[in-house]
Amino acid sequence: MSNSSPSLPPVDVSLTPQERFEEYLQTRGLRQTNQRKFLVDEIFSHHEHFDADELMERLPRKGAKNYVSSATVYRTLREFVDAGLLKSFQLEGRTVYEHDYGYPQHDHLYCTVCRELFEFQSEALTTLRDEVAAEQGFRISGHRMIIHGVCRECSKNRRKKRKQDLV
Repeated sequence: MSNSSPSLPPVDVSLTPQERFEEYLQTRGLRQTNQRKFLVDEIFSHHEHFDADELMERLPRKGAKNYVSSATVYRTLREFVDAGLLKSFQLEGRTVYEHDYGYPQHDHLYCTVCRELFEFQSEALTTLRDEVAAEQGFRISGHRMIIHGVCRECSKNRRKKRKQDLV
């Protein structure tokens, strides 16, 4: 599950994802392993939404250098979420991951045809969220919005097909 929309601007952070994860491991008495290091580097080498299966497709196969078992991938993804490096959410019955550390709060448009996630930020949406919360005496800890629909490209392709069907 890639993201074809332009990337949102990064947020300044004091530690690299690798350093942040090492700090997390130390606070829990866990040790850094080569597999964990490799996964941090792989995930943060480019920005995209992904699920565990998509990540494993990109990783070296069994017997190759830097091989990581599926059990280690699943366990380490949970650790990355706990460490604040990744966020996870459910989409069509799958757990989808995205960068959290060093990345701004944002929401998503989801195309139900091509299955692309498009990120966006909206000051108006944030203002509305804050106003509604204030009216209800609610303290916000975060939010996630995923708007389902059909993207411009898929809409355009559907229209073309319909015209051809009429001929």
